[in-house]
Amino acid sequence: MMAFFLAATTATTVTAAGLQLAASATVGAAVLVAAWWVRCVLASEDLRQGAEWRYDVSRINELRRLDASYRVFQPAIQVLARLNRAMFRDSLPEIQRQIQAAGLTRFWLAEEYLARAELLAMLLSPVFVYLCVSTFGVGSGLLTALLCVILTVWLMRLRLARLAALRLQAIKRRMPFLLDLLTLLMEAGSTFLRALTQAVEEFHGHPVAEEFGRVLADMSLGKTRAEAFAAMRSRLADDEITSIVGAILQGENLGSPLAQVFRTQADVLRLKRTQRAETLAGEAGVKMLLPAVMVMVATVLMILGPFLLNFLSFGFEMSL
Repeated sequence: MMAFFLAATTATTVTAAGLQLAASATVGAAVLVAAWWVRCVLASEDLRQGAEWRYDVSRINELRRLDASYRVFQPAIQVLARLNRAMFRDSLPEIQRQIQAAGLTRFWLAEEYLARAELLAMLLSPVFVYLCVSTFGVGSGLLTALLCVILTVWLMRLRLARLAALRLQAIKRRMPFLLDLLTLLMEAGSTFLRALTQAVEEFHGHPVAEEFGRVLADMSLGKTRAEAFAAMRSRLADDEITSIVGAILQGENLGSPLAQVFRTQADVLRLKRTQRAETLAGEAGVKMLLPAVMVMVATVLMILGPFLLNFLSFGFEMSL
């Protein structure tokens, strides 16, 4: 019996020592991997030209300079991007359009931006697991943590769409003033390129100046005026801006004076803005109906409540 006890104790000691050795080896390997990762991140040299396209390597180098999260987690983002290309192929064009409309750097690809959101959600997963398991238990907590990770990715995706919508709204609000300035400059004898350059400088820092600045950059790189405006239309993909660009391109093809086209489109934008304001004002009365009714009901209850309580408690004569 004593020999069996000693053998069991020895086996337990050996198992514990083995577990400690495995844990130490795992920690050491994790430290080595972390050190290698930091060394790769802090390396200042650009990626070398390899089997990838030259433009793609240049794009990655620029994105590494501009975005710290991409520089730190580039290997993981690249792996998730490959998965996103296979799993979300139909959604990637819309995400790419929203990246362009939100004014983010043009070096982002849709699958890489989505991979960054997924990676950030994964990095937050230990916090979700700790909070959910301590609150709901192991089984329900893990499921809730998984739902929190998915919800985090969805919220980041929703934030991108919100940023794109807000930037488009800002562009449409300032667009009539830029078109008026172009009209005045061209009617004063300025050429289109000179007028557009001066208008972009006048509205410097605003999203509308950024978009027309990209039109100027495209034309300076050799694109025709029609191709530059068509690229702007595809980037923003908004109905009102599409109609404006379509009118500009039609005037270009028909030989109409661009100053007159710009004046007409500015008036159309102001008319649409007025109509939209009138529509919102008309909807305000309907939306305020329910809160007004609730306030009236609360007021009536506050006035008649004491009398009703007295009547229910003491009868009609005591309530008087």
